[in-house]
Amino acid sequence: MSINRRDFLKIAGVSAFMSLGGVSVIQQLWDTNVEAAQISPDPRTLTGKRWGIAIDMSKFKTESDYKALSDACHSIHNVPVINNPNHEIKWIWPETFEHAFPGQEDEYLTDSVKHLPFPLLCNHCENPPCVRVCPTQATFKRSDGIVMMDMHRCIGCRFCMAACPFGARSFNFIDPRPYIKEQNKEFPTRTKGVVEKCTLCYERLAKGNIPACVEASKGAMVFGDLADPNSDIRKVLGTRYSIRRKAELGTKPSIYYLI
Repeated sequence: MSINRRDFLKIAGVSAFMSLGGVSVIQQLWDTNVEAAQISPDPRTLTGKRWGIAIDMSKFKTESDYKALSDACHSIHNVPVINNPNHEIKWIWPETFEHAFPGQEDEYLTDSVKHLPFPLLCNHCENPPCVRVCPTQATFKRSDGIVMMDMHRCIGCRFCMAACPFGARSFNFIDPRPYIKEQNKEFPTRTKGVVEKCTLCYERLAKGNIPACVEASKGAMVFGDLADPNSDIRKVLGTRYSIRRKAELGTKPSIYYLI
């Protein structure tokens, strides 16, 4: 029986994979239903069906309270400090009520709410439009509701930025690496020409830790599984009035604001 070079390489590749335990790896992924990049699940990993955050605006008193959130997030995720607003990269940032919630402000809105700088981040929507428009699946939604970014698959088309109604994404017009103050070696840096955003600290959840901004908020932000009626976030949402950004669009944001 004759065999060409391409068929030979296919057979050789499959044989090598199987000899290295390919069957057991596939079976393990099938049985445990873990994320693609996680072959052996860490027992510390926080698991949920739909992660969300409730932000209690009454607990933010000073500018440093807000700054602590962005400092914690940006430092561990190697978000560069670029003073040029045209090239600014941000994962979490403050914004006024009228800009954060357009259409919901009115002339009788109290000053205590009107002038609050609301901390904004990716809303990790249940129906994320950014996922639908990405041509390479660089933007995708995990089974726990986190809307992810794979910078290696991103081709810089910026369709996701156009689709996101919340302005939660930044584009690296220039190489961001020279602008990182102190690089965290445990988290990858990005390159010029890709989009980036908050990924809800998926790497911290994998080690049993809550998101960095939640930890830095000192109780002002409550993290939990929205699908679990006994979770801390569901308990606080059940007792306090909350609003979401542009809820009328039907994206179903997972970030709630208690006012």
